[in-house]
Amino acid sequence: MTKEKIKRKVGRPSKADLKRRRRDANKDIVIMFVAFVGVVLFLGVAVQQVMADQIVHKFKSPSFNGVGTSSHYLTIENQEFSRKLTIKEEIKALQDEIEREKENSTLARFLRNLESRVYAELSRQLVNNLFGEIPSESGTITLEGNTIVYSSDGITLTLTITEADGTVTSITIPIGTFTF
Repeated sequence: MTKEKIKRKVGRPSKADLKRRRRDANKDIVIMFVAFVGVVLFLGVAVQQVMADQIVHKFKSPSFNGVGTSSHYLTIENQEFSRKLTIKEEIKALQDEIEREKENSTLARFLRNLESRVYAELSRQLVNNLFGEIPSESGTITLEGNTIVYSSDGITLTLTITEADGTVTSITIPIGTFTF
């Protein structure tokens, strides 16, 4: 026989026994409440998982589903436009660079220098013909499709320039007051 069985009293339980029994009963109630709440929560989650719906495939691209299509097309259009603009700018930059290289080549600089000197010589000869020691009273020069006609009456010098497209410009220069 064990001690508990021996110490067992018959009759009314002690205050400590009543307190212990009440505490055990309260523990049992709390454990039952927690177990009940746990079961309810588990069943609630399980029921949510059990409910199902049809699987519906939805396209994310607005081109296929139509939602937000106009903004999608606008974005694509803007991207294409900016890319085309960038390509045009790159092509123009390359063309400008090629043109600059052509203008700055040794041959191009030589031709510009030669042309400048030829024009300077033509200008010097024209000035000698107009204002030199033995000035001529009239003359005509044709240069690159433009015709320059000059005439002098002793007091004024008149230059008439006729361009290739037919535009006429007349310049009158007083001779006697043209001194330095």
